[in-house]
Amino acid sequence: MFKDHPKGLIPAALSNMGERFGYYIMNAVLVLFLCSKFGLSDEASAIIYSVFYCGIYVLSLVGGIIADRTQNYKAVIRSGLIVMATGYIILSIPILSTQGNIGWLLPLTCFALLLIAFGNGLFKGNLQAIVGQMYDNFEAEALAQGPEAYRRVQGKRDSGFQIFYVFINVGGLIAPFVAPLLREWWLNTHGLIYNAALPAACHQYILEGASMVGDPMNNLLGLIGKVGGTVDANSPDSIRAFCESYLDIFNTGIHYSFIASVAAMLISLIIFMVNQKIFPVPAKKEKQVVEDYTPEERAEMAGEIKRRMYALFAVLGIVIFFWLSFHQNGQSLSLFARDFVQTDNLAPEIWQAVNPFFVITLTPIVMLIFGALSKRGREISTPRKIAIGMGIAGLAFLFLAIFSFMQGYPSGADFKDMSDAKQSAIKA
Repeated sequence: MFKDHPKGLIPAALSNMGERFGYYIMNAVLVLFLCSKFGLSDEASAIIYSVFYCGIYVLSLVGGIIADRTQNYKAVIRSGLIVMATGYIILSIPILSTQGNIGWLLPLTCFALLLIAFGNGLFKGNLQAIVGQMYDNFEAEALAQGPEAYRRVQGKRDSGFQIFYVFINVGGLIAPFVAPLLREWWLNTHGLIYNAALPAACHQYILEGASMVGDPMNNLLGLIGKVGGTVDANSPDSIRAFCESYLDIFNTGIHYSFIASVAAMLISLIIFMVNQKIFPVPAKKEKQVVEDYTPEERAEMAGEIKRRMYALFAVLGIVIFFWLSFHQNGQSLSLFARDFVQTDNLAPEIWQAVNPFFVITLTPIVMLIFGALSKRGREISTPRKIAIGMGIAGLAFLFLAIFSFMQGYPSGADFKDMSDAKQSAIKA
């Protein structure tokens, strides 16, 4: 699998795996953390999540521009890891959110997310540029050795990046378990257990107090008993004190998981610095000599440029919808898992390990299939591979939609207004 690839591929992949491990710890819990920490609605948390992801992609352009202008890709990558670590350090500080401090605590959290997005922009794209340059140099060296050597390494770039992304998904596979395990440990330390619905009910009581009646109040008292809590049902102060205590303990466990993200950034930085001498620097494009072309040649080149631009915009259009569906993992699918799937034995965040698990297990199989087709002269083009992947992803969401309609699932808001017994009855 690793034969005929540049020797810097594995160190680069390991460095990236460490960064992605820390990132996916945060990504797995972000929307649910914003809800449980600040009592935000699902919609408000989703907006912050979406703006954060928009920032990641926009700031990747900024990171690329900085690296191109400074021509110091390695320093930019190191800076990205340090900036991300700073963001995770801020997120790891366990401060109980109250009506008195949410005005500065929520903006501070958003600032930490901005640092992570900016650090990601400095790191991710530029490391991939270095990997791309590895293959440019690798192919050039093979070509200098002769046609046979070049033929052996030709076409290895696609499989190399597949290997690179397998390492990413190894980090993504382990990361979703970190926050739930630390949160469960911290709750158990205080004689409590995890319940996905209780944080929202606690926030509702803190806001409404004694005016919270009916099913919402009955649900709260029932959930308090389920997690091992004891309160005086006739004492608003007793109920409020428990709600604040549970939220503090619940979210502190998640804050501790961000310390693991800081450690992952430092490990990634060490791996990169130890191996940076074998990493190439992306070549600076030399200024081309302007040639005088005939009108016919100019027309032909203009047509070729136009065709390539059409192809580029077609790919960009497809990629938009791919990432739109992919990032439902951390948003709508996380909320779906929290509300409509039994969480007694499996926290909703852990479902995010399913995607990287299948990427890791299926990538070698897919590589073997594509390799066999290539040897038979039936190689599948990259655009067609993308189209096949998009089609399969679309079928997955179609299945979820049909399943939800068949189960008669209500909206998230209607679900929360149901009694605990009705909620449990419809969960998958």
